[in-house]
Parts: sequence; structure tokens; C-alpha cells
Amino acid sequence: MTASTSKRSDAITKGPAKAPARAMLRAAGYDDTDFAQPMVAIVNTWSTVTPCNMHLQQLAEPVRQGLREGGATPVDFNTIVVSDGITMGGEGMRASLISREIIADSIELAVKGHSLDAAIILVGCDKTIPAAAMALARLDIPGLVFYGGTILPGCLKGRDLSIQDVFEAVGAHAKGDMDDGELDAIERAACPGAGACGGQFTANTMAMALAMMGISPMGSGDPPATDEAKAAEARRCGKLTAELAHKGVSARGFVTEASLRNAATAVVASGGSTNAVLHLPAIAAEAGIAFPIETFDELSRSVPVITDLKPGGRFLARDLFRAGGVPLFGKRLADAGMLQDTPTATGRSLFAELAEARETEGQQVVRSPADPVKATGGLSILYGDLAPQGAVLKTAGYGSTSFEGPARVFDGEEACFAAVSAGQIREGDVVIIRYEGPSGGPGMREMLAVTAAIAGQGLAGKVALITDGRFSGASHGFVIGHCSPEAAGGGPIALVNEGDTIRIDAEARRIDADIDWDARRAAHTPRPANRLGGVFDKYARLVSSAAYGATTIPPVIEQADR
Repeated sequence: MTASTSKRSDAITKGPAKAPARAMLRAAGYDDTDFAQPMVAIVNTWSTVTPCNMHLQQLAEPVRQGLREGGATPVDFNTIVVSDGITMGGEGMRASLISREIIADSIELAVKGHSLDAAIILVGCDKTIPAAAMALARLDIPGLVFYGGTILPGCLKGRDLSIQDVFEAVGAHAKGDMDDGELDAIERAACPGAGACGGQFTANTMAMALAMMGISPMGSGDPPATDEAKAAEARRCGKLTAELAHKGVSARGFVTEASLRNAATAVVASGGSTNAVLHLPAIAAEAGIAFPIETFDELSRSVPVITDLKPGGRFLARDLFRAGGVPLFGKRLADAGMLQDTPTATGRSLFAELAEARETEGQQVVRSPADPVKATGGLSILYGDLAPQGAVLKTAGYGSTSFEGPARVFDGEEACFAAVSAGQIREGDVVIIRYEGPSGGPGMREMLAVTAAIAGQGLAGKVALITDGRFSGASHGFVIGHCSPEAAGGGPIALVNEGDTIRIDAEARRIDADIDWDARRAAHTPRPANRLGGVFDKYARLVSSAAYGATTIPPVIEQADR
């Protein structure tokens, strides 16, 4: 792109009528050279509220340097982050999924409002990552997503720790298996500094997915947040964004049906977070692509889990980086014919990027599809009496294919957590947490406080949990989320009573119960909506079913179903 080439930012920098706009830009430090170049938004989710994002302010400077070296003009904006780990188990968690929409909307407004030519988005905590991809797909401009990286493990008495260990320690403490001093020691040691939560939880799952999708440069997200290589990756990503802006390569060139399938394959093969079942359809919807959640189930039947990562496995994201990172993981899948070759933000194809993967001798984190950690993938989509629109079962790390037991019914997370903490949940129970869906919550809270407390009491895999809410990437056990339609929308989960026998057949992909559903529905009194005011009520009115990604812009697939 040259000074004479038409570009979006000409709308604020070119011609006599734009003298007032240029005057204000000059006051902000821009000059004629800046106006002649592509003007690129650096959208930063930096915040001091969470270690996931607290270092992104420092990474913005090498991003700026890379943009300038590439002949582009950096224009800085900030947007919000809501920390899942901090808000978990409380009212604040209702804001987490809603923040995904707010972040995407704010990026759209800042970029469109100022007629900018491209964008690079710096991300860390869970919802900032899919929100960034959603915004780029919606805007259909050149740009990429740069992930700030994982936190390093904490260490206590020679044992690596993550935030998962703190949540599970709460359960052990409630059971009486851990005293105050032990809980305090784990709390203080688990999170040593900057970076997103350290296992194959939602942040690292989605960062891997975006790299496989091509909208994040391969390898850029792999170095941990505090690794000395991170600044060099930031600079590289800035320069790549400038190249995309000059060439006019739009983000939708990377968000395609094939690349979304690659991303879903990565989620399944890494035993990744169930939240990806919300986020990938939402990204697809912004690009005008129908991406049914059944894709995850189809892949899970043929794609094995090939990483031994927490929460179900032994290792953390730092260990994956040392083993060979996402390139090694992706190469194993590509060599097995499980990926399609697609364009990436580096200008090279996915397979060309993966061909350069290097494996650390003796690593145990990444296996081959021929010798997997688990023969089938980490996610399954279940239907049946309780979930006509589907529900998501996280299977990584557990071999059980069926479960049957009495329903323990709770209207909301707090009531369930209190029962777990009081030791009222027994092996064989099917715990049901309802009225936590996208609209009914509102906000579709994560249930990590509950699942971790159950795990901390030694009941992971011995208790089934079904909810119309969702799970943290750190959750593990026999857990089923996104049960749709949700209770607040009249879904069957609202009609289950305490003691009903619930049957889960993971192989047949069903959740059923011997209930006279017509009689139950006739006797059912709908629960009043949970009104919190402001953005929460606005979201509750607009949000789609979890089966369609819980978006506030009607996705293509939902429109087709209507």
C-alpha cells in the first residue's frame, strides 16, 4: 500500500474537509508520514486485575516497533477483561461470557469509528481470545490475534501447581483432608506471576485453536508470558500485521469452514475446554459460516487425544512449549491426515508452518495418533430427553462411557456448592445445576468451584454433573454442560425432580430419564426471570441458545433452523 493507494483511514486523514480530524490527530502526535501509511489499531486487553493480562501493556511496545518497521502507524486502544478465575463461584462470573460480546463490540466500534485499516489484538484471559477473533471476522479487515502466553507453574514442595490445584484444595479443605495452613500455602504458591492459567484450560485451548485456524501466527502464543522470547514474538506479530495491511489480506481469509474444523480438531485432540463449543461457532457466525456443534462429536469419534495435559493429564502449557509446542502437536495431526492445509497470518500455509516443528528429545507431552493418550476425542455432544438441542460431555482423562443415578437437583450454583461443601453429595449421584444458562443466569456461569470441590473430595468421575451453565477448562470429571434448551427457556432440565433416575450413555450420545414429560410440563410453574438490570438484562433478551454459541447476533445456523 502506498500513499496514493486508497485506504480506509483516508476517511479521517485525506482532503481539505478532514483538516479538523487531522488537527486532532496531530495533537495526539501523528504526522503526515503516519497519515500516508496504513493506520493499525493495537487493541489491548491489558489490566492489572488478573495475571493473565497484566503484562500486555509491556508487550504492546514491541508490537508498535514491529508495525513501524513494517511501514504502518500504530493507534492504541484498550478494552475490558473479566477474569474467570477471580469471579468463579460468585455473582461476578455472570459477567464473564457477556464480556466476550462487549469486547467484540468495543473493538468493532473503535476500529470502524476511526476508519482504521487493520488491527492486532493482544489477548490473555479466556473471553478476550474468542472475542478478538469474532471482532476481526465481523470487521473483515486485515489483522491477527496475539496471545500473551501461559503463566509458569507454581511450585510447592517440589510439585508443580496451577489454579486448578487451588480450587481442588478448597474441596479437600471442606472435606477435612487439608488444614488451613496447607490451603494457605497452595494459595500463595500457585500463581507465580504474569500469564494465563497454566493447563489446557480455556485460554490455552483457544490460543491453540486460533493458531490452527491461522488467525494467530503459528508459534507466537507458545512462549510463556515471562519468557524472553515473548517480546520478539510481539515484534514479529506487529510486522506481520503491517504486511497484512499493505496487502489487504482480510481476516476472513483465515476464518473458513476448513480452518474452523482444524481448530475444532485441535480442541478435541488436546482434551481442551468445553468452552470451545461456544466460541468456535460464535467466531464462525461472525464470518457468516454455519458451524454446528455436532462437528465436535463427529471429530471425537475419529480423532484421539494425543496430549497429556491438565486438567485430565499430567502436564501444563509450559511443558508443551518445551516439548515442541503447538507446531509439534499440529504436525502429528497433519501427518495422520487429520488436518486440512489452509492459509495463515504468516503468509505461509498451515502445513508449511507445521513442517518446521522441532521435537525435544525424550518429551512425554505429545504422543502420536497411533499411540494416543486416549483413543477417542475429548468432547462429545449428547442429546436425549434432557437435551433436545444438545449438551457437551467432557471425556478427556476418563474412560467411563455410561452413568446412572439419582438426580440431586439445585436451582443455581450456590445451592449446589453449599451441598458439596457440607458433604451431602455421594458417589453415584447425578448432580443437576439449572437456571444457569445464557439467558436464565444470565451469563452462563462456569461451575469450576463445584467441580473442583467435588474433585477435591475424591469424587471426580464418581459423580455426574449436568448443567445448563458451562464448565471451566480446568473442570474435569464426568461433567456435562450447555444442556439445551436451558431451564429458563422451558427446557426439560427444568422439569427434573430430586430422586429421578438419570441415565447417561456416552457411547449412544444420550441423556434420558423415565419421566412422564407431558405431565411434568403441565404441572410446571415457570420460575421468574433473574433480573439483574443493565447489560445483564440486555444480554438475557438478545442471547441465543448455547447450542448456537450463545451469541447476541443470530448465528447462521440458528436462522436456518428457524
